[in-house]
Amino acid sequence: MKALLVANTDWYLYNFRIDLACHLKSQGWDVVLVAPKGKYSERFKELGFRYIPLEFSRKGINPLQELATLRHFEKIYDQEKPDLVHQFTIKCVIYGSLAAKRIGIIPIVNSITGLGFIYVSEGLIARSLRKIVNPLYRKALKGTQVIFENSDDAALFLEREFVTPDQVNIILGTGIDTKKFKPIPPPESVPLVILPSRLLWDKGVGEFVEAATMIRSKGINARFALVGKKDEGNPSSISFEQLTQWQKEGNVEWWGWQEDILTTLSLSDIVCLPSYREGLPKVLIEAASCSRPIVTTDTAGCREVVADGVNGYLVPVKNAAELAAALEKLLLDPVLRKKMGQAGRKRAVELFANEKVNNQIEAVYQKGLSLR
Repeated sequence: MKALLVANTDWYLYNFRIDLACHLKSQGWDVVLVAPKGKYSERFKELGFRYIPLEFSRKGINPLQELATLRHFEKIYDQEKPDLVHQFTIKCVIYGSLAAKRIGIIPIVNSITGLGFIYVSEGLIARSLRKIVNPLYRKALKGTQVIFENSDDAALFLEREFVTPDQVNIILGTGIDTKKFKPIPPPESVPLVILPSRLLWDKGVGEFVEAATMIRSKGINARFALVGKKDEGNPSSISFEQLTQWQKEGNVEWWGWQEDILTTLSLSDIVCLPSYREGLPKVLIEAASCSRPIVTTDTAGCREVVADGVNGYLVPVKNAAELAAALEKLLLDPVLRKKMGQAGRKRAVELFANEKVNNQIEAVYQKGLSLR
Protein backbone atom coordinates (compact mmCIF):
# COMPACT_ATOMS: atom_id res chain seq x y z
CA MET A 1 0.00 0.00 0.00
CA LYS A 2 1.31 3.41 -0.97
CA ALA A 3 0.53 6.56 1.04
CA LEU A 4 1.44 10.15 0.15
CA LEU A 5 1.93 12.54 3.09
CA VAL A 6 1.51 16.09 1.78
CA ALA A 7 2.21 19.43 3.49
CA ASN A 8 2.98 23.05 2.68
CA THR A 9 6.58 22.90 4.00
CA ASP A 10 9.20 20.17 4.34
CA TRP A 11 9.81 21.65 7.81
CA TYR A 12 6.29 20.66 8.85
CA LEU A 13 6.63 17.09 7.60
CA TYR A 14 10.01 16.64 9.26
CA ASN A 15 9.12 18.16 12.62
CA PHE A 16 5.54 16.95 12.99
CA ARG A 17 4.99 13.87 10.80
CA ILE A 18 8.26 12.01 10.40
CA ASP A 19 7.39 9.73 13.32
CA LEU A 20 4.13 8.85 11.58
CA ALA A 21 6.03 8.14 8.36
CA CYS A 22 8.44 5.84 10.21
CA HIS A 23 5.56 4.03 11.91
CA LEU A 24 3.78 3.46 8.61
CA LYS A 25 7.00 2.22 7.02
CA SER A 26 7.45 -0.27 9.85
CA GLN A 27 3.94 -1.55 9.12
CA GLY A 28 4.77 -2.21 5.48
CA TRP A 29 3.48 1.00 3.88
CA ASP A 30 5.32 2.60 0.97
CA VAL A 31 5.47 6.19 2.22
CA VAL A 32 6.18 9.12 -0.11
CA LEU A 33 6.67 12.63 1.31
CA VAL A 34 5.44 15.61 -0.74
CA ALA A 35 6.23 19.24 0.12
CA PRO A 36 8.02 22.31 -1.25
CA LYS A 37 11.79 21.84 -1.34
CA GLY A 38 13.70 23.17 1.66
CA LYS A 39 16.57 22.34 3.96
CA TYR A 40 14.80 19.27 5.37
CA SER A 41 14.22 17.59 2.02
CA GLU A 42 17.57 15.78 1.99
CA ARG A 43 16.88 14.43 5.47
CA PHE A 44 13.89 12.51 4.12
CA LYS A 45 16.17 10.63 1.75
CA GLU A 46 18.66 9.96 4.55
CA LEU A 47 15.82 8.32 6.49
CA GLY A 48 14.96 6.14 3.52
CA PHE A 49 11.89 7.97 2.23
CA ARG A 50 11.18 9.01 -1.33
CA TYR A 51 10.53 12.73 -1.59
CA ILE A 52 8.66 14.70 -4.28
CA PRO A 53 9.03 18.51 -4.44
CA LEU A 54 5.78 20.45 -4.61
CA GLU A 55 5.43 23.77 -6.43
CA PHE A 56 3.57 25.83 -3.89
CA SER A 57 3.04 29.35 -2.56
CA ARG A 58 1.63 29.54 0.96
CA LYS A 59 0.36 33.10 0.60
CA GLY A 60 -0.30 33.17 -3.14
CA ILE A 61 -3.71 34.48 -4.25
CA ASN A 62 -3.12 34.97 -7.99
CA PRO A 63 -5.84 32.84 -9.66
CA LEU A 64 -3.58 31.66 -12.49
CA GLN A 65 -0.81 30.70 -10.06
CA GLU A 66 -3.28 28.88 -7.82
CA LEU A 67 -4.72 26.99 -10.78
CA ALA A 68 -1.19 25.95 -11.74
CA THR A 69 -0.67 24.71 -8.17
CA LEU A 70 -3.84 22.63 -8.38
CA ARG A 71 -2.66 21.14 -11.68
CA HIS A 72 0.69 20.29 -10.08
CA PHE A 73 -1.12 18.35 -7.35
CA GLU A 74 -3.04 16.48 -10.03
CA LYS A 75 0.14 15.67 -11.94
CA ILE A 76 1.88 14.23 -8.87
CA TYR A 77 -1.16 12.21 -7.80
CA ASP A 78 -1.73 10.86 -11.30
CA GLN A 79 1.90 9.81 -11.66
CA GLU A 80 2.10 8.20 -8.22
CA LYS A 81 -1.37 6.60 -8.16
CA PRO A 82 -1.27 6.09 -4.36
CA ASP A 83 -3.72 3.95 -2.42
CA LEU A 84 -4.22 6.86 -0.01
CA VAL A 85 -3.29 10.52 0.40
CA HIS A 86 -2.99 12.25 3.77
CA GLN A 87 -2.86 16.05 3.59
CA PHE A 88 -1.98 18.68 6.18
CA THR A 89 -2.51 22.48 6.32
CA ILE A 90 -5.33 24.43 4.64
CA LYS A 91 -4.12 24.79 1.06
CA CYS A 92 -2.88 21.22 0.85
CA VAL A 93 -6.16 19.96 2.27
CA ILE A 94 -8.23 21.91 -0.25
CA TYR A 95 -6.09 21.60 -3.39
CA GLY A 96 -4.96 18.08 -2.60
CA SER A 97 -8.51 16.86 -2.02
CA LEU A 98 -9.82 18.44 -5.22
CA ALA A 99 -6.91 16.94 -7.16
CA ALA A 100 -7.29 13.49 -5.61
CA LYS A 101 -10.99 13.42 -6.45
CA ARG A 102 -10.29 14.28 -10.08
CA ILE A 103 -7.73 11.47 -10.27
CA GLY A 104 -10.06 9.04 -8.51
CA ILE A 105 -8.00 8.41 -5.36
CA ILE A 106 -9.90 6.93 -2.42
CA PRO A 107 -9.52 7.29 0.52
CA ILE A 108 -8.53 10.89 1.09
CA VAL A 109 -7.47 11.73 4.64
CA ASN A 110 -7.17 15.33 5.80
CA SER A 111 -5.75 16.66 9.06
CA ILE A 112 -7.07 19.95 10.39
CA THR A 113 -4.09 21.02 12.49
CA GLY A 114 -5.66 24.27 13.67
CA LEU A 115 -7.82 26.92 12.07
CA GLY A 116 -4.99 29.22 11.02
CA PHE A 117 -5.00 32.96 10.40
CA ILE A 118 -8.14 32.87 8.25
CA TYR A 119 -10.35 31.68 11.10
CA VAL A 120 -8.49 33.03 14.13
CA SER A 121 -8.21 36.65 12.99
CA GLU A 122 -11.21 38.97 12.78
CA GLY A 123 -9.42 41.41 10.49
CA LEU A 124 -10.74 42.46 7.09
CA ILE A 125 -8.32 40.22 5.16
CA ALA A 126 -9.24 37.14 7.17
CA ARG A 127 -12.99 37.81 6.89
CA SER A 128 -12.67 38.26 3.14
CA LEU A 129 -10.66 35.06 2.73
CA ARG A 130 -13.23 33.10 4.76
CA LYS A 131 -15.85 33.87 2.10
CA ILE A 132 -13.62 32.13 -0.43
CA VAL A 133 -12.36 29.29 1.75
CA ASN A 134 -15.71 28.23 3.27
CA PRO A 135 -17.26 26.87 0.04
CA LEU A 136 -13.91 25.37 -0.99
CA TYR A 137 -13.71 23.49 2.31
CA ARG A 138 -17.23 22.10 1.82
CA LYS A 139 -16.40 20.85 -1.64
CA ALA A 140 -12.92 19.56 -0.84
CA LEU A 141 -13.77 17.77 2.41
CA LYS A 142 -16.91 16.05 1.14
CA GLY A 143 -16.48 12.28 1.33
CA THR A 144 -13.03 12.43 2.96
CA GLN A 145 -11.90 11.23 6.38
CA VAL A 146 -11.02 14.26 8.50
CA ILE A 147 -8.77 14.19 11.57
CA PHE A 148 -9.17 16.98 14.11
CA GLU A 149 -6.76 17.60 16.98
CA ASN A 150 -9.45 18.89 19.33
CA SER A 151 -13.23 18.68 19.70
CA ASP A 152 -13.75 22.46 19.32
CA ASP A 153 -12.45 22.48 15.74
CA ALA A 154 -14.55 19.42 14.92
CA ALA A 155 -17.66 21.12 16.32
CA LEU A 156 -17.00 24.25 14.25
CA PHE A 157 -16.62 22.25 11.02
CA LEU A 158 -19.82 20.33 11.80
CA GLU A 159 -21.69 23.56 12.54
CA ARG A 160 -20.58 25.09 9.23
CA GLU A 161 -21.45 21.85 7.42
CA PHE A 162 -17.91 21.36 6.13
CA VAL A 163 -18.12 17.74 7.34
CA THR A 164 -20.69 15.18 8.48
CA PRO A 165 -20.41 13.18 11.73
CA ASP A 166 -19.26 10.01 9.96
CA GLN A 167 -16.22 11.88 8.61
CA VAL A 168 -15.01 13.14 11.99
CA ASN A 169 -12.03 11.57 13.78
CA ILE A 170 -10.55 13.28 16.86
CA ILE A 171 -6.92 12.41 17.61
CA LEU A 172 -5.06 14.48 20.19
CA GLY A 173 -2.04 15.93 18.42
CA THR A 174 0.76 14.37 16.40
CA GLY A 175 2.31 12.25 19.14
CA ILE A 176 5.74 12.55 20.75
CA ASP A 177 8.60 10.27 21.68
CA THR A 178 8.24 10.12 25.46
CA LYS A 179 11.57 8.25 25.72
CA LYS A 180 13.39 11.11 24.02
CA PHE A 181 11.40 13.83 25.79
CA LYS A 182 11.99 12.55 29.29
CA PRO A 183 12.02 14.36 32.66
CA ILE A 184 14.98 16.72 32.88
CA PRO A 185 15.86 18.58 36.10
CA PRO A 186 15.76 22.35 35.56
CA PRO A 187 19.04 24.27 35.88
CA GLU A 188 19.90 25.84 39.21
CA SER A 189 19.86 29.43 38.02
CA VAL A 190 17.53 32.39 37.60
CA PRO A 191 14.10 30.95 36.63
CA LEU A 192 13.55 31.06 32.88
CA VAL A 193 10.17 31.25 31.13
CA ILE A 194 10.19 30.46 27.41
CA LEU A 195 7.60 30.98 24.69
CA PRO A 196 8.59 28.50 21.95
CA SER A 197 6.57 29.23 18.82
CA ARG A 198 6.41 30.93 15.47
CA LEU A 199 6.43 34.62 16.31
CA LEU A 200 2.87 35.58 15.44
CA TRP A 201 0.59 38.04 17.19
CA ASP A 202 -2.09 35.36 17.49
CA LYS A 203 0.32 33.15 19.45
CA GLY A 204 -0.04 35.70 22.26
CA VAL A 205 3.49 37.04 21.92
CA GLY A 206 2.37 40.59 22.69
CA GLU A 207 0.65 39.47 25.90
CA PHE A 208 3.73 37.45 26.88
CA VAL A 209 5.96 40.52 26.55
CA GLU A 210 3.47 42.62 28.51
CA ALA A 211 3.28 39.99 31.28
CA ALA A 212 7.07 39.78 31.46
CA THR A 213 7.25 43.56 31.82
CA MET A 214 4.71 43.49 34.67
CA ILE A 215 6.59 40.78 36.55
CA ARG A 216 10.02 42.36 36.16
CA SER A 217 8.63 45.74 37.28
CA LYS A 218 7.90 44.08 40.65
CA GLY A 219 11.57 43.21 41.04
CA ILE A 220 11.00 39.47 40.64
CA ASN A 221 14.20 37.80 39.50
CA ALA A 222 13.25 35.95 36.30
CA ARG A 223 14.15 35.71 32.62
CA PHE A 224 11.77 35.55 29.66
CA ALA A 225 12.69 34.36 26.19
CA LEU A 226 10.94 34.23 22.81
CA VAL A 227 12.12 31.08 21.05
CA GLY A 228 11.17 31.12 17.40
CA LYS A 229 11.35 33.03 14.15
CA LYS A 230 9.12 35.21 12.02
CA ASP A 231 6.77 33.46 9.62
CA GLU A 232 6.87 35.45 6.40
CA GLY A 233 3.99 33.42 4.96
CA ASN A 234 1.59 34.44 7.73
CA PRO A 235 -0.11 37.88 7.88
CA SER A 236 0.05 37.71 11.69
CA SER A 237 3.85 37.62 11.70
CA ILE A 238 5.56 40.10 14.05
CA SER A 239 8.00 42.47 12.40
CA PHE A 240 11.75 42.28 12.88
CA GLU A 241 11.69 45.88 14.10
CA GLN A 242 9.22 45.05 16.86
CA LEU A 243 11.19 42.00 17.98
CA THR A 244 14.43 43.91 18.18
CA GLN A 245 12.71 46.77 20.03
CA TRP A 246 11.42 44.37 22.69
CA GLN A 247 14.89 42.92 23.11
CA LYS A 248 16.40 46.40 23.49
CA GLU A 249 13.89 47.20 26.24
CA GLY A 250 15.41 44.31 28.20
CA ASN A 251 12.34 42.51 29.53
CA VAL A 252 12.47 39.63 27.06
CA GLU A 253 15.22 37.91 25.13
CA TRP A 254 14.81 36.80 21.53
CA TRP A 255 16.67 33.57 20.84
CA GLY A 256 15.45 32.98 17.30
CA TRP A 257 14.69 29.52 15.94
CA GLN A 258 16.31 26.70 17.92
CA GLU A 259 16.76 23.44 16.06
CA ASP A 260 17.26 21.40 19.23
CA ILE A 261 14.02 21.93 21.14
CA LEU A 262 14.97 19.30 23.73
CA THR A 263 18.01 21.33 24.82
CA THR A 264 15.90 24.48 24.83
CA LEU A 265 13.31 22.87 27.08
CA SER A 266 16.06 21.62 29.42
CA LEU A 267 17.19 25.23 29.95
CA SER A 268 13.71 26.38 30.95
CA ASP A 269 11.75 26.30 34.20
CA ILE A 270 8.32 27.18 32.78
CA VAL A 271 6.88 26.94 29.26
CA CYS A 272 4.30 29.50 28.18
CA LEU A 273 2.06 29.70 25.10
CA PRO A 274 -0.71 32.32 25.42
CA SER A 275 -2.15 31.50 21.98
CA TYR A 276 -5.55 32.66 20.76
CA ARG A 277 -6.38 29.21 19.35
CA GLU A 278 -4.49 26.05 18.40
CA GLY A 279 -4.91 22.64 16.83
CA LEU A 280 -2.91 20.94 19.55
CA PRO A 281 0.57 22.44 20.05
CA LYS A 282 3.25 19.77 19.97
CA VAL A 283 5.71 21.91 21.91
CA LEU A 284 3.39 21.93 24.93
CA ILE A 285 3.22 18.13 24.89
CA GLU A 286 7.01 17.99 24.64
CA ALA A 287 7.26 20.41 27.57
CA ALA A 288 4.88 18.32 29.65
CA SER A 289 6.81 15.16 28.81
CA CYS A 290 10.00 16.86 30.04
CA SER A 291 8.22 17.68 33.33
CA ARG A 292 7.86 21.39 32.71
CA PRO A 293 4.86 23.24 34.17
CA ILE A 294 2.90 25.12 31.51
CA VAL A 295 0.98 28.38 31.42
CA THR A 296 -1.28 28.64 28.39
CA THR A 297 -4.70 29.95 27.40
CA ASP A 298 -8.09 28.42 28.05
CA THR A 299 -8.77 27.85 24.37
CA ALA A 300 -9.11 25.09 21.81
CA GLY A 301 -6.01 22.92 21.55
CA CYS A 302 -4.29 24.30 24.64
CA ARG A 303 -6.74 23.06 27.23
CA GLU A 304 -6.34 19.53 25.88
CA VAL A 305 -2.73 19.58 27.12
CA VAL A 306 -3.14 21.41 30.42
CA ALA A 307 -5.48 20.47 33.25
CA ASP A 308 -5.84 23.77 35.08
CA GLY A 309 -4.14 23.69 38.46
CA VAL A 310 -2.73 20.20 37.84
CA ASN A 311 0.13 20.46 35.34
CA GLY A 312 -0.09 24.19 34.79
CA TYR A 313 -2.53 27.07 34.51
CA LEU A 314 -5.10 28.09 31.92
CA VAL A 315 -5.66 31.83 31.60
CA PRO A 316 -8.09 33.88 29.49
CA VAL A 317 -7.10 34.72 25.93
CA LYS A 318 -5.60 38.20 25.40
CA ASN A 319 -5.31 38.88 29.14
CA ALA A 320 -1.77 39.89 30.05
CA ALA A 321 -2.62 40.58 33.71
CA GLU A 322 -3.98 37.04 34.31
CA LEU A 323 -1.03 35.61 32.41
CA ALA A 324 1.40 37.54 34.62
CA ALA A 325 -0.39 36.39 37.77
CA ALA A 326 -0.18 32.70 36.77
CA LEU A 327 3.48 32.96 35.81
CA GLU A 328 4.26 34.79 39.06
CA LYS A 329 2.76 31.96 41.14
CA LEU A 330 5.08 29.46 39.50
CA LEU A 331 8.15 31.70 39.52
CA LEU A 332 7.86 32.20 43.27
CA ASP A 333 7.23 28.54 44.13
CA PRO A 334 9.82 25.96 42.96
CA VAL A 335 7.99 23.16 44.84
CA LEU A 336 4.81 23.90 42.88
CA ARG A 337 6.79 23.92 39.64
CA LYS A 338 8.16 20.46 40.41
CA LYS A 339 4.75 19.08 41.39
CA MET A 340 3.07 20.37 38.25
CA GLY A 341 5.93 19.18 36.09
CA GLN A 342 5.54 15.63 37.43
CA ALA A 343 1.81 15.73 36.73
CA GLY A 344 2.51 16.92 33.18
CA ARG A 345 4.86 14.01 32.53
CA LYS A 346 2.18 11.54 33.61
CA ARG A 347 -0.38 13.22 31.34
CA ALA A 348 1.98 13.20 28.35
CA VAL A 349 2.73 9.49 28.66
CA GLU A 350 -0.93 8.54 29.09
CA LEU A 351 -2.42 10.68 26.31
CA PHE A 352 0.17 11.73 23.75
CA ALA A 353 2.77 8.97 23.24
CA ASN A 354 3.71 8.30 19.60
CA GLU A 355 2.55 4.70 19.66
CA LYS A 356 -0.97 5.67 20.74
CA VAL A 357 -1.39 8.52 18.24
CA ASN A 358 0.15 6.72 15.24
CA ASN A 359 -2.01 3.65 15.79
CA GLN A 360 -5.08 5.89 15.89
CA ILE A 361 -4.09 7.56 12.61
CA GLU A 362 -3.50 4.22 10.91
CA ALA A 363 -6.95 3.12 12.12
CA VAL A 364 -8.42 6.11 10.24
CA TYR A 365 -6.58 4.93 7.11
CA GLN A 366 -8.11 1.47 7.49
CA LYS A 367 -11.53 3.03 8.03
CA GLY A 368 -11.17 4.97 4.78
CA LEU A 369 -9.88 1.94 2.86
CA SER A 370 -12.85 -0.12 4.05
CA LEU A 371 -15.24 2.40 2.45
CA ARG A 372 -13.78 2.08 -1.04
